[in-house]
Amino acid sequence: MTEIVTSQTPPILHGPSEKERKYDRQLRLWAASGQAALESANILLVNSGAGTVGIETLKNLVLPGIGRFAIYDDTVVTEADLGVNFFLDDACLGKSRSQSLTALLLELNPEVEGAWYPNTEATTLAALLTTSPTFTAIVYTYPIQQEHLSALAEYGEKHKTPLFAVHSAGFNSYFKISLPGAFPIVDTHPDETATTDLRLLAPWPELVSFAKDMTKDIGNLNHFEHGHLPCVVILLHYLDQWRETHGGSYPSTYKEKTEFRRIVQNAARTDNPEGGEENFDEAVAAVLKTVVSPPLPSGLREVFEYKRNIPAEQRSGFWIIVDAVEQFYAKHKCLPLPGSVPDMKAQSKVYVQLQNIYKSKARQDAGEVLQIVHATADGQQIDPAEVELFCKNAAFVKLINATGGDSSARISSSDRLKLVVDQELENDENAEAMMMPLSLLPIYLALQATSHVASASEDDILAEVAKVVPGANQIEKIVSAAKEVARAEGGELHNVAALTGGMVAQEMIKIITKQYIPIDNTCIFDGINSRCQVLRL
Repeated sequence: MTEIVTSQTPPILHGPSEKERKYDRQLRLWAASGQAALESANILLVNSGAGTVGIETLKNLVLPGIGRFAIYDDTVVTEADLGVNFFLDDACLGKSRSQSLTALLLELNPEVEGAWYPNTEATTLAALLTTSPTFTAIVYTYPIQQEHLSALAEYGEKHKTPLFAVHSAGFNSYFKISLPGAFPIVDTHPDETATTDLRLLAPWPELVSFAKDMTKDIGNLNHFEHGHLPCVVILLHYLDQWRETHGGSYPSTYKEKTEFRRIVQNAARTDNPEGGEENFDEAVAAVLKTVVSPPLPSGLREVFEYKRNIPAEQRSGFWIIVDAVEQFYAKHKCLPLPGSVPDMKAQSKVYVQLQNIYKSKARQDAGEVLQIVHATADGQQIDPAEVELFCKNAAFVKLINATGGDSSARISSSDRLKLVVDQELENDENAEAMMMPLSLLPIYLALQATSHVASASEDDILAEVAKVVPGANQIEKIVSAAKEVARAEGGELHNVAALTGGMVAQEMIKIITKQYIPIDNTCIFDGINSRCQVLRL
């Protein structure tokens, strides 16, 4: 009879905390590290004009739990605000708009702190920027006073603070991100299928030994064992046979890979009860994708080639790791192994063994990179976890707002705008002939013409646009955009403002958490045709 042991108390199982339950969905997106970055963020909103799009942006940051926000808005609530701003009601009439909005936004998330300005502590924007803790990011809405814009640009340059400009009028809107120099993203969250690197053409001794042990008597394996060989083992076995008959070379051309795939396909057993083998089907399907020497990704090549002339960049942990990975690549002609293994038909214990082999190699590669990092100046201060994350995502590292680091290669924003205008107008000629969507740049140009005035006539807008695009009043698309912006008279539609605010908040979260890839650098929205376009302006 089995003896029941009652002297030991089973361990207490702790469920998720209240915060984990509250933020469960977003923690699945950016994990605890991203949430911690969000909760330490300090956001400033400089609200002007109708002010709806800025508040909608802030709403979508308060709900996921930013640490603190401040609103600078020197207007009072009017009847017009009640028609377009969800957060204002009759009780707010005649009161400070920033104070009313702050109080109502804080009701959405008690864990968030908020402040409103101007008040007795800071009566001007300049005073607020001088006395407040450094802001993580700043959002400002158009139309905005020129002196306010200059003060924000100076602050962003001094403190390396990302600036988000947002303009919404009628059915149209755009937002533009100004980043403080090149902005690297390591944790880009690529699709899991894209991260597969089985290293079949450059297997290391442990993987070779594992595959040979499993296939040394492959012809005499029973149906169960043969049908549960991992596809990695199958491919390594037949690649080894291919090399013996092809002078030591692997299949490289499409014709050779097709022939190799046929060899693998013909090796599958059909006399088993299933009439085929799923693991061999997986191996056949994986030939074209995995029997390759992975090239250096274009995004990482751009990172390697980026010229750093700013001393702060030279000393940053990211660039020290970049130099180490570049040395690793020069030595081994491949990147550090990510270590992930895709799901495949195999016995559980065998699959776990295979996973451990890949993980062990990934740790070995990351360890080698870490040694290079620690051998450099300032490298001792770098967290090994940071090196491991870079090695795991090396093929997908992205550099946003990269200008090459060389000041001679940079062009002014006005010159870039003129260049993009010429390209977009030329592209539109071809797009019309092919019945493709036209550029949304005219919307941006029309909105930009009202950056510092609440509203303007069609002629005034066209006169401003003509400074960038000579003969703008002769271009139908620009005239049409100018008419629409003039018709809006600076008014916002709440649904357009809400959608735009959601997009801005999404991009801000990417930059605050340094996860996923933000736009580079302007997004234009056409609410009439429900279409967006991203341009670098």
